Amino acid sequence: MTFSRASGILLHPTSLPGGYGIGDLGSQARLFLDFLHKAGQHLWQVLPLGPTSYGDSPYQCFSAFAGNPLLVSPEPLLNDGLLERSDLESPPPNSDRVDFGAVIGFKHRILERAYSRFSSRSSGLTSEFEGFCSGHAAWLDDYAMFRALKEAHGGKGWHEWEPNFAKREASALASAAEGLRERILAEKFFQWLFFRQWLSLKAYAREREINIVGDAPIFAAMDSADVWTNPDMFKLDKERRPIVVAGVPPDYFSATGQYWGNPVYNWKKLRATGFQWWIDRLRAIFTLVDLVRIDHFRGFAATWEIPAEAKTAEGGGWVEVPGRELFKKLKATFENLPIIAEDLGVITPDVEALRDEFGLPGMRILQFAFSSDSRNHDLPHNYIPNSVVYTGTHDNDTTVGWFRSKAGKGSTRSAEQIKHEREYCLKYLDTRGREINWDFIRAALSSTSNTAIVPLQDVLGLDSSARMNLPASDKGNWNWRAPEGSFGDELAVRLRELAELYGR
Repeated sequence: MTFSRASGILLHPTSLPGGYGIGDLGSQARLFLDFLHKAGQHLWQVLPLGPTSYGDSPYQCFSAFAGNPLLVSPEPLLNDGLLERSDLESPPPNSDRVDFGAVIGFKHRILERAYSRFSSRSSGLTSEFEGFCSGHAAWLDDYAMFRALKEAHGGKGWHEWEPNFAKREASALASAAEGLRERILAEKFFQWLFFRQWLSLKAYAREREINIVGDAPIFAAMDSADVWTNPDMFKLDKERRPIVVAGVPPDYFSATGQYWGNPVYNWKKLRATGFQWWIDRLRAIFTLVDLVRIDHFRGFAATWEIPAEAKTAEGGGWVEVPGRELFKKLKATFENLPIIAEDLGVITPDVEALRDEFGLPGMRILQFAFSSDSRNHDLPHNYIPNSVVYTGTHDNDTTVGWFRSKAGKGSTRSAEQIKHEREYCLKYLDTRGREINWDFIRAALSSTSNTAIVPLQDVLGLDSSARMNLPASDKGNWNWRAPEGSFGDELAVRLRELAELYGR
């Protein structure tokens, strides 16, 4: 699918400013959409919206279908009479970083209070909630049971539960459904709140002619309702533990590769079902977003399978998968496939052929453009219209941080490489680098790529301290927040001028 010429900003909702310790779906999200509208931007890209698990990574979620209750804003709950102002006392301190531990405790407390009020009285919201539960039962029933059992087991992963629960014995689940009835209803209630607020926000975006670009991890987390409910869809042993796990070989980000730990799909089983799980998943995603970036698209051509007992990703190997069959089925099911193929990393001709056969735009990263010579496909003069250019992604350093970087511990680039890239960058962009972030933004928006996306950190000109994620690292990731006052008119005017100048 070819997208219209447009540009936008990458900002995950958790990174929005505001009170309560974390960005949410309340007033600041609307202010951000107002800012995008003023700035002549038509795209808002987010990271995966699912309920995060260990490490708070949006790429490791308890469900591929559910939403993250941490994003629920308290403000609408006050308006609906589900919370009182006194319920919001002692929120997590407002800072430029999300303290997930404090936020989880606070949000859990207020969501429980909201459910208690909701369940104790009849209101006009009851029928809406019941309709939501009925309409989403295909995934919601299993997800709510999963979360209720998980809480009953002290937060342990499902493979550590008693075998009758881990292996979903019917009698055990029936007994749990009775004993955990209120807990299950509460989990459904939290999901209703998320979907209610998100869809309201999406409608607000549409009024401002802004499309939302979602993000879908290709793999499911091991400790998820998806794997617990559908173990035969994954390469697990008789005890339902992974035989092999996913990752990538050594690359730009890590000399030992990336060991993700996600279970690998049993594509033979998926094929036998007509790829129904993937059809259901995309149908659910397209109710929440207008376009979706599928992370690690090359995994639809072949997956880097790592023995589960390995410590790093180096000992893995590529195993082919029936991605072409899957996308033929998806194309026959959906009228359009508004999908961005995250085709970064080790890209081979079979990956390019799969992407191009279905007309999916691939990605170009400006920070990768200056590492070789004029044939580098990340250089703007080599772009094709059906592509998406980013100054950098959530996995990259900020543009200012990248430009100022030095060789050292943990760096995959030598001092000579950094010097070459910086000199080539300045020469190519015809700049002295005083506002390197705006040089990158101009290069992206002026390029022939139909779609240009800029992380908010680059619009604000922030350094490495504002980086969202450092791959192959488990410290300090995913917690960056935009400073108060980030959505000013001066920045909006500057972005709008570029968007109008370059026809976006």
